[in-house]
Amino acid sequence: MRRTIAAVVVAMSTAVTVLPVVSSQAATTTATPTATTRTAAPIAPAVVDDSPGAVLDRAVRALRGTGSERAASPRPDATLALTDLYAVRSRLSGDDRLRADALLARPTDGGGDPFGDGYSTRSTQKCSPVVCLHWVRSSADAPPSDRWAKKSLATMNKVWKLEVGKLGYRRPVADRGVGGNKKFDVYLKELGSRGVYGYCAPEYRAPGSKFVASGFCVLDDDFAKAQFGAPPAQSLKVTAAHEFFHAIQFAYDYHEDKWLLESTATWMEERFADAVDDNRQYLAAGQVRNPGIPLDVFNPDGLTHYGNWSFWEYLTQRYGNALVKSVWVQAGAFQGAGNLYSTKALKKVLARRGGFTGVFRSYAAANAIASKAYREGRAWPSARIKKTFILGKASRRGVTSTRIDHMAANHVVFRPGSSLKGKRWKLRVVVDAPNRASGSAAYLIVKKRKGAWTKKPITLTRKGVGSASFTFSRNAVQSAIVTLVNANTSFRCFKRQPFFSCQGVPTGDNRKFVVKGQVLRR
Repeated sequence: MRRTIAAVVVAMSTAVTVLPVVSSQAATTTATPTATTRTAAPIAPAVVDDSPGAVLDRAVRALRGTGSERAASPRPDATLALTDLYAVRSRLSGDDRLRADALLARPTDGGGDPFGDGYSTRSTQKCSPVVCLHWVRSSADAPPSDRWAKKSLATMNKVWKLEVGKLGYRRPVADRGVGGNKKFDVYLKELGSRGVYGYCAPEYRAPGSKFVASGFCVLDDDFAKAQFGAPPAQSLKVTAAHEFFHAIQFAYDYHEDKWLLESTATWMEERFADAVDDNRQYLAAGQVRNPGIPLDVFNPDGLTHYGNWSFWEYLTQRYGNALVKSVWVQAGAFQGAGNLYSTKALKKVLARRGGFTGVFRSYAAANAIASKAYREGRAWPSARIKKTFILGKASRRGVTSTRIDHMAANHVVFRPGSSLKGKRWKLRVVVDAPNRASGSAAYLIVKKRKGAWTKKPITLTRKGVGSASFTFSRNAVQSAIVTLVNANTSFRCFKRQPFFSCQGVPTGDNRKFVVKGQVLRR
């Protein structure tokens, strides 16, 4: 489910986020201190209440903003909340079972829905060969015209042709004819007042598979600019691409890790509606801007899992669009799929492309120069820098240490001061990291005033030590960026922690990295 920035701001104003706080200011020094900084405080290890009653309550708040939990709690993501509810539905009984069925119901189930989500008037529908669109002509749920409804259907057809046709993803599992036939059903409904673009819900399990299911989607009825801040047609395009990909995901594994569900759905927006660029609004919450936040974080109160679509953009820019489908095949729970959790599926696919550590190292470094590394990077946010040193004749040494969590990084910058003139100066950079087998890595980018920039890994020994030397004269070099990387992917899985891969606890967090820069004469 896509969420508006405004909705998240409201949520975050009423609750403490589970994400670590990242400083918005880069530290700069002209001295030679030894500094210790922490990328992020560990995410709270509290066990999430995944009892059926708690899951039901979260789904209630996701759609209606009410429930037994305290009113100050932020509203969960509707698609994910409904998917979780679907997974525990069989464990509910009595009134709770009825409430769950009402939440998972289609809008055409009508006014009998106690939450008021059903259509209050008779609906109409129009079908293409693959999709049926349903809408009403009166009440608050009515689109501005039948013409808009037909435009919505035409957009869904184009999305299907791209995602199922051109990109080759599995088509959504056929339903049981609930919408009048077995075609995929989409409903128009007023959602913008809730800060929601759209959502999908699983409905019937595929025979012989626990985590593969059919589903349907609901989109806002008009995508009014007053609610979404963009031309309606643009909001329709990106939402249709995003939400339909969730329905496709239900055909792979609807119970997959949440960061994978949302980051790839947001990446899909770029494939279908590249010119819209609505997903740029999320980048400031992801690793492009905040390298110290783990890649696999799911932040229920914020936007990090949307912002990390940049990771898939980097991979597909390098290896092609088919890579994302390969990951989903390895993560899928259907017969013949890999049935691996998100990070394991990703590692298996990248094993043939140099391995996760090497790829993640290059990606983390690319984010430090996003304006050059990505096709549209000039419009992306700039990375937060952990430490900046300005070195010269009188201050030739800069040392800093930092702690980095799993699947995350930090950038340290060295700049030549005005006193380093001529060609006789160089900088020697030394990295002291945890042992290489734990996923430690480093990368160097030297931004030159003329000519091609130097971009290369800093090779680490088995113990995690590495170095590099290069010209560091003021007239030749703008700056040098050292990216320190913790590519650790070890977890204690299935610990009821939805914030990370395999609902587990990462075991490679808070790793200490030290980097030293020393100005030397040639």
